[in-house]
Amino acid sequence: MTLHFDMIWPSLPFILEGVVVTLKFTLMSLLCGLPLGVFLALAKISHQKLLRKVAEVYTSIFRGTPLLVQLFIFYFATPQLTGYAISTFEAGVLTFSLNSAAYSSEIIRAGIQAIERGQWDAAQVLGLSYWQTLLTIILPQAVRNILPALVNEIVDLLKESALISTLGEADLLRRSQIVASEKYLFFEPLLIAAAGYYLMVMAISLLAKALERKLHHA
Repeated sequence: MTLHFDMIWPSLPFILEGVVVTLKFTLMSLLCGLPLGVFLALAKISHQKLLRKVAEVYTSIFRGTPLLVQLFIFYFATPQLTGYAISTFEAGVLTFSLNSAAYSSEIIRAGIQAIERGQWDAAQVLGLSYWQTLLTIILPQAVRNILPALVNEIVDLLKESALISTLGEADLLRRSQIVASEKYLFFEPLLIAAAGYYLMVMAISLLAKALERKLHHA
């Protein structure tokens, strides 16, 4: 077996530019998907039956269909249905946000429902409203409990962003494939892409552990 990393090094900056694209997709999807996930979680524990049903159906659809199929539907079907030529970036962020919201809503719902009912009752005795209790007492405790699961969801989101390369977006994976095709060498550039994903995941994990320690001491 012969490796030719010396032929890949000149293309390394081009490949690593894909890291910015990958992180941009992940960050935008997280910023859009997490608030929606919180809303869905609150809807699932709401006393409004219709609201609960809508949230449950939404989650069922996005958890029950492949992410790649969802991506293709938003990218290829949107122009047909609306006449709007959606970009690969918009299609990716929209798909990943909606999909991530479905999964994170279950995590957040479980974290809220894990808090003892007595804390709700004690807050009512103190005269706190439902939203005051939720925002100041329940959610802070739930976040600390579900942080590891939320970090796993962020990591999954980062890795799943590689699917955007199937639409031609120049992310980390796509750029490594371009270099591989130009150099007729596949192992080396794909190994660099794998290392890039691994380092990003490790960075997220280290930041999450630091946050967990801070919350634990707090």
